[in-house]
Amino acid sequence: MSKRALTLTVVAHMTSNYGESLGNIGSVQKLHRDGKTYSMRTRESIKQAVMEQSGMYKDLKVKVDGATQKEVNENLTVANCKALEGGYMNTASKADGGFTRVRNSSFYMTDAIAVEPMTNDYRFHNNLFLASKYAKDNDLNVQKDAGKVGLMPYQYEYDKGMKVYSITIDLEKIGKDVNFDTEASSEEKFKRVEMLLDGVENLSLIVRGNLDNAEPLFIVGGLSNRMTHYFENVVRIRENKLQITDDFKERINSGYKVGMLNGENFDNETEIKEKLMPISVIKFFNELKAEVKEYYGV
Repeated sequence: MSKRALTLTVVAHMTSNYGESLGNIGSVQKLHRDGKTYSMRTRESIKQAVMEQSGMYKDLKVKVDGATQKEVNENLTVANCKALEGGYMNTASKADGGFTRVRNSSFYMTDAIAVEPMTNDYRFHNNLFLASKYAKDNDLNVQKDAGKVGLMPYQYEYDKGMKVYSITIDLEKIGKDVNFDTEASSEEKFKRVEMLLDGVENLSLIVRGNLDNAEPLFIVGGLSNRMTHYFENVVRIRENKLQITDDFKERINSGYKVGMLNGENFDNETEIKEKLMPISVIKFFNELKAEVKEYYGV
């Protein structure tokens, strides 16, 4: 069976993104599993970051016509617009018939879920500097005139730790738009997959004004004949140790590779090196890009 997908599972240090706020308290997004609470970063959040940082959104066109949506037409399709590679649902105006075109994403992501249950850590802040400046400029007193100067204390949950997520790319779907019967060149298809891989390799997130390095600490995967997150169910971390099970090793030995960032990020780093023989993260991505390039014949 020919390989038509590229699947990766990544372990990275990253913060969670935020859901709804209650009053002046910002809460991170969470999920409940096995009676425990885990912090998370949603697949939409990671996908957005990968698309932006990879440069895939540089040619994005947006229109507002009853709804805010990606612009799509006969002259702007997936074949010549990288920004549409992440999928679109475009509804034409009533004047143009009111029909809807849908093209699903060429790649799929999972949520990034923490490896350990969440422990609440609240951070407290205020806008004292700005309030004090306003008070000084307007002859007010911060303590007596707190409401007038806009003094506002607030707090939010803070969470940063190891999280695991997966991404799977449909190599046959890259660059194709069946709604307009158009298709990008093989060179362009390779370039787009390369850009997505660069986005994963160098992923960073800006969370509440802070820069968050979310590069892979450990990564496993490669080209696959299965359109699935192949390693999603076998990459597990317990007490800061990567669990090296027989199933995990068997899947790796069926044609996949492993990359690890050396730096004592895992307590069993020596065991990982002995049993899985990982290469560097940089080499992992370089070899993977070479395989994708060969796949597209460029």
